[in-house]
Amino acid sequence: MPYGINETMGQYSELFMLLAAGTYTVAFIAFAWDLARSSKALNAIDLRAAQASKAGTEDGTRIPVAAGIATAAGSAGARGESRLAGPADRAERPTSASASGGNAAGGAMTADGDMKYANVRRAPARVAVALTVLGALIHGAGVVTRALGAGRVPWGNMYEFLTTGAFVAVAVFLLVLIRRDLRFLGTFVVGLAIVMLVAASVAYWTPVGHLVPALQSYWLIIHVSIAVLSSALFTLTFAMSALQLVQSHRQKTVAAGGTDKLGFMRLVPSALSLENLSYRINAIAFIGWTFTLMFGAIWAEKAWGRFWGWDTKEVWTFVIWVVYAGYLHARATRGWTGTRAAWLSIVGYLCVVFNFTIVNQFFNGLHSYSGL
Repeated sequence: MPYGINETMGQYSELFMLLAAGTYTVAFIAFAWDLARSSKALNAIDLRAAQASKAGTEDGTRIPVAAGIATAAGSAGARGESRLAGPADRAERPTSASASGGNAAGGAMTADGDMKYANVRRAPARVAVALTVLGALIHGAGVVTRALGAGRVPWGNMYEFLTTGAFVAVAVFLLVLIRRDLRFLGTFVVGLAIVMLVAASVAYWTPVGHLVPALQSYWLIIHVSIAVLSSALFTLTFAMSALQLVQSHRQKTVAAGGTDKLGFMRLVPSALSLENLSYRINAIAFIGWTFTLMFGAIWAEKAWGRFWGWDTKEVWTFVIWVVYAGYLHARATRGWTGTRAAWLSIVGYLCVVFNFTIVNQFFNGLHSYSGL
């Protein structure tokens, strides 16, 4: 028996969503500021290293540029100048240059692959993370008040799925930050959360209401919650794969003697490190999506008397499973690494987006619960 609708709670929820979007926007700016400032600091280190190398050559003393960079970085830290935190600190070391496939002289060094925090902290990044935490708390309040207003779990239509999915994506990002320095992903993850909240409010807004009869089941909690979590993980890997493509292009350009025009990418780990982490997260998300498919079939049997009916939503859920299964298999056994693996991961996420937007809006079927 559904609970009564509390429109006041629904209005509070919309206010919280608006405040969360505003807070995320400021956090996005702070993350972007951190990348720009860190890039400027690294360029200054390179300039001092080049000057030291030139001076050493004029004096008849050979000073390797890589050593000069390490010395400049150390002297900068000794003078209390702005330095990079986390893995970006180690990006100044010659070992990072060799690991990333670049060269010190060309400035192609990247952050270490372990993505661990260092002792020195970046002020803009700390502010950005703090704002993201605040935004997530406000966002969570919006999700909870939506649930209280509807008297049920808040993922019964596209608006609720999108707002809840954005919250879970940010929450997962913040949880991973506890163990790994992924602040270089901040602009992308928070940016995607802003896009999702704006799309939910502008294109998919739905007033608080009861569920259609077919959705009034405990399987809604099981099936959709796993789908939301898996989609959030796919969102993280999408951001990593996009960065991997950019980083790979940058490393090849510098290795070929070209100019490094993407200095801020030195704060990002090498393309290989991004690929390895993305692969591990995709493997976890794929397991979740497998359960999404299985539990959906069980729910369909209970609701409609059959496990599979080739409904458009069912087909595209299976297509997503096939794409990510192909990605995991190709990378593990067929040697599909590098940009090919990144593109396949991106294609998988685009299928997720297509399934949620185009299929829900323009294809009629038993799963047409968009609320539009």
